[in-house]
Amino acid sequence: MEKYYQPEIECASRDEIVRIQNERLVKQVKRVWDNVPYYRKKMEEKGVTPDDVQSIDDLHKLPFLSKKDLRDAYPYGLLGKPLKECVRIQSTSGTTGKRVVAFYTQHDVDLWEECCARAIVAAGGTDEDVCQVSYGYGLFTGGPGLNGGSHKVGCLTVPTSSGNTDRQIMFIQDLSATILCCTPSYAAYLGERMKEMGLGPNDIPLKAGIFGAEAWSEEMRQDIQNTLGIKAFDIYGLTELSGPGVSFECSAQTGMHINEDHFIAEIIDPDTEEVLPDGAQGELVFTAIDKEAFPMIRYRTRDICSLSREKCPCGRTHVKMSKPKGRSDDMLIIRGVNVFPSQIETVLLNHGYAANYQIVVDRVNNTDTLDVQVEMSPEMFTDNIGEIEGKQRELVAGLQSMLGLKAKVTLVAPKSIARSEGKAVRVIDKRKI
Repeated sequence: MEKYYQPEIECASRDEIVRIQNERLVKQVKRVWDNVPYYRKKMEEKGVTPDDVQSIDDLHKLPFLSKKDLRDAYPYGLLGKPLKECVRIQSTSGTTGKRVVAFYTQHDVDLWEECCARAIVAAGGTDEDVCQVSYGYGLFTGGPGLNGGSHKVGCLTVPTSSGNTDRQIMFIQDLSATILCCTPSYAAYLGERMKEMGLGPNDIPLKAGIFGAEAWSEEMRQDIQNTLGIKAFDIYGLTELSGPGVSFECSAQTGMHINEDHFIAEIIDPDTEEVLPDGAQGELVFTAIDKEAFPMIRYRTRDICSLSREKCPCGRTHVKMSKPKGRSDDMLIIRGVNVFPSQIETVLLNHGYAANYQIVVDRVNNTDTLDVQVEMSPEMFTDNIGEIEGKQRELVAGLQSMLGLKAKVTLVAPKSIARSEGKAVRVIDKRKI
């Protein structure tokens, strides 16, 4: 039977959700107008005042925020509360230039941890579970978010952070960890290492995993579920909005429920910026309606996905977002064709390869080149050149069918692609564009 952390909110009627959103949006816009001069100026430039926003139907009138705004306003320009009321910062991982620094009041931290608690309960977590948090701690939001959510649920929390893989496996066994939280690429690596140690799904007590912070395909999910003997749940979030827990998967595993009492989602056409209807694929935009210290309004995430309000068998009534297909700014345009790394991953996993690969893009004689380097598993490894070339031709054909363009495929020896304990580096773009 489906369990909920806050059933009265998670299963609220559509009318109740809209009522909460209307009330909180109106208050938030007024608060931002009064306290965030940077955003007030953007509103003034668009000719909008708080009086123009009376409900969520007026959301489209407000200006967007982008990562560029966050860098321009760095560090304190988007603060919505006095600094003395802020208790925490988190920061994005691995962006170039100025890092995005997000601020939290204690109220913000509590709400964020509640969202993560909802995700853990949706994955089957209770106060009798042992939750191993193998996301990075520190400035990265993954560790602190799931750590706080696990505490709220009452799980025994094992804050291993990322890395030291053999110790992770030891704790899973010795402490009888039942829920694993980490990036999907690290979960795949843990599974690979367990196999090397002669451990199968029956040798570990894990029952569920909560994996996010990078795009992963349905095929990769099946792979992880089979290797670890668990049910693998997706979780979504970004530092600018709080961190993981903006949305999460339920037992249906058909998209992630957005915590609509805290975040309003829109899908826009990334080029025209027009709002698209439910079901249409486009760029995800979020408005945080009760975040105090860092109140993001119409923040462009650059993630490409769609929204669905179809009734969910789990009983939750909050809108679902599809697994992001990629990012509008991570999307590779190769010889005029839009390519997402997740498409390449799907082909590799369908052909029986693990998700250890690297995509190298270059430009030779004014023509884009796409080289996919794929690691062979120890079982399929061979030094028979003819056999390797045959396997490469198979993948070239599979990728051409998926992408509509020809890629070069290089099969490489097991363990030759560097492993990641955080976000995997999938794409190396050498073009000088």
